[in-house]
Amino acid sequence: MSALAEVLQAVTDAETLANGEVDTAPDTLSLRQVENRFLGKTGELTGLMRHLANIPPAEKPGFGKAVNDAKTRLEERIGARFEALKAAERAEQFAREELDVTLPGRRPPMGREHILHMTMQKIKRVFSGLGFEYIETPDIEEFRYNFDVLNYPEDHPAMDEQDTFYITDSLLLKTQATAFQGHVFEQRKPPFRFFTIGRCYRNEAVDRTHSHTFHQVDAFMVDEGVSMATLKGTLGLFARQMFGDDVQIRFRPDFFPFVEPGVDYAISTQKLFDGRWVELGGAGLVHPNILESFGIDTERFSGFAFGLGVERIPMMAHGVDDLRLFMENDLRFLEQFR
Repeated sequence: MSALAEVLQAVTDAETLANGEVDTAPDTLSLRQVENRFLGKTGELTGLMRHLANIPPAEKPGFGKAVNDAKTRLEERIGARFEALKAAERAEQFAREELDVTLPGRRPPMGREHILHMTMQKIKRVFSGLGFEYIETPDIEEFRYNFDVLNYPEDHPAMDEQDTFYITDSLLLKTQATAFQGHVFEQRKPPFRFFTIGRCYRNEAVDRTHSHTFHQVDAFMVDEGVSMATLKGTLGLFARQMFGDDVQIRFRPDFFPFVEPGVDYAISTQKLFDGRWVELGGAGLVHPNILESFGIDTERFSGFAFGLGVERIPMMAHGVDDLRLFMENDLRFLEQFR
């Protein structure tokens, strides 16, 4: 057999072998390996061209054509096989990802109300039931509403820059929710009853019972015949709604610039506090100076006001001993309140 015949037979054998491996390749990755093995730079078919030097000159064109034709046929076969395998793999992938719309959906994780928000919502329901109207109040307040109209003396320590966060000389982060009263007095004439819930800010060292930012409730009403008895009755109803029917309330004299007389009030229940008294907030009758400054006849009208910290309510109700836990966003703590 001539050298050309031997090389042409090698081309035929290589093509036959390649065709078999192409047809049996199980996936596109295996097919690419077959392609590289026979048609790569050092592939079996491509490598046959090294015999070109041993072929007589007159027969070299025929030999080159035979190798190139074999490579072309193999490339076409690989291309067709690749498309078939790719379609099969795509169909298999679609089958794996197929969605059964008849199956019940996966319930997404749901958030829950924060314990402070739950407390605020309960406070709103209680006060609304007592006939109080809710007012939303800003965090940034004018100096005069936070202090001047509330009968604060000019040398009161709360006005000091070391105790209050000032934005400008006339604007500050409100230190008490009571600041909303001046806005109401300017816009409404008695009789009325309002309450608000909002953030308050004070220059406090943060510890178990103090924070620079906290939430406060403030409520007040002005009407004919309002007295300390009216205040005590209202606070008693509020406390029973928040802490249970067995709650008792106690008043003790205290001083606040915006009320006269002023008291602090505490509550006690056998169930929650084992009979101990726990201070809840401050209260009193609206100071006559405030009523008169807004043109309200103090011979006819009187009023009461009281405030308390929102955080204090769940602390007492659930035995929480550290104020900071409410703001640390630790789910291990927050998920206890549902």
